[in-house]
Amino acid sequence: MPQAAATAADEIVTPRQGEVLDAVLALLLEGRDGLTMTAVARRASCSKETLYKWFGDRDGLLTATVRWQASKVRAGNWDRQRLDADALAESLEAFAANWLTVISSKTSVALNRVAVAHAASGRSDLGRIVLENGRFAIGERLKPLLEAAREAGLIGFDDTETAFRTFFGLVGRDVQVRLLLGDAMVPSKAEIAADAARATRQFLTLFGAGRSAPRTRSN
Repeated sequence: MPQAAATAADEIVTPRQGEVLDAVLALLLEGRDGLTMTAVARRASCSKETLYKWFGDRDGLLTATVRWQASKVRAGNWDRQRLDADALAESLEAFAANWLTVISSKTSVALNRVAVAHAASGRSDLGRIVLENGRFAIGERLKPLLEAAREAGLIGFDDTETAFRTFFGLVGRDVQVRLLLGDAMVPSKAEIAADAARATRQFLTLFGAGRSAPRTRSN
């Protein structure tokens, strides 16, 4: 059966709820690290009662927002029974391009800056929320593909987490750190595609189980 990456929290987000979560991201982008339910309700033109009904509390709202943003990172659709070298490379490239696009967006940079600040000061659980529903959740989204590729003899590794972290590092390099520190770099779609293809080639060279690296779309 084809497998698809989990979306915004495998919990279905309605269009209206999506507008609310986008409002949270917009407020964070404006520097509103003291985010309140009142501010979100005002920006999203809804009642606080509705927010509490949908998301529970402020941490629930922030968790849903992080999941909403992280849901944009997908490994695509792939068939475990028919997974070959080209399909693996294509899925890895898609994941890499999605992730680079998301982390280089102004909203992700703003969200991560607030999360880092809160983690350092202990003002909220946003740092933990971003880790659990961002980085860790994204890892669990890609690991089944890596394990299926290992079962198919396309790549070889001992530990799935280590393999994922290697790929994650090859894709991200210093991009996220530079953005968080104020670098004005804005990678174009072409640059993101090239970086995704390069990271995929490098990963498959490292873990290719003695095989030649599969061709990628940029080749």
